[in-house]
Amino acid sequence: MRVALPDSPSLSAARRSLRASLDARRRQVSASERAHAALLVARNVDRALHLQRHWRIAAYAALPRELDAAPLIALAASRGCRIYLPRIDRQRASRRMRFVELHGRLRRNRLGIAEPEAAASIGARWLDVVFLPLLGFDRRGLRLGAGGGFYDRAFAFRHLRQKWHTPRLIGLAYAFQEVDSITAAAHDVPLDAVVTEEGIIRCATG
Repeated sequence: MRVALPDSPSLSAARRSLRASLDARRRQVSASERAHAALLVARNVDRALHLQRHWRIAAYAALPRELDAAPLIALAASRGCRIYLPRIDRQRASRRMRFVELHGRLRRNRLGIAEPEAAASIGARWLDVVFLPLLGFDRRGLRLGAGGGFYDRAFAFRHLRQKWHTPRLIGLAYAFQEVDSITAAAHDVPLDAVVTEEGIIRCATG
């Protein structure tokens, strides 16, 4: 059983330091390297998961330093999947993330992330597979994100399940974003797998 540690000042400081180090490494990736890695990741996802028609797939509109999910989104759409993007509640006091089907226009939110303008959203529980961005990960499935906690809150219900933890949560990353170990915090929701340009890593829950 995974034991989650409560958040503490020292844990938060350690995570900030690790985020800064990994972000600095990610900044060194050239545009051509980023594009090539994104294509390889999409191919590796296709080989490992065999995307099925009518699956409800959530992905993300990548920020400039994140691994680009666009080739994977295009592939999933060509397989007949329904594609959803996350949208952060537009009220500043809210910390909620919703998932909206990718149709029509996109607009940038207060964090600079492109989101669908459509109103209808789907509950996180009804997605089949979710592809997440990340800064770092370990082979137990612990994910280091940007620090907002939006994904952990959206999928916190997985902590209540004893067996099949749907939807499957799959990180997309460069291989260099793997670290030996990330100390678990109370809010962490583990990944089932991570896909890099080098292949797929199945984590403890996957």
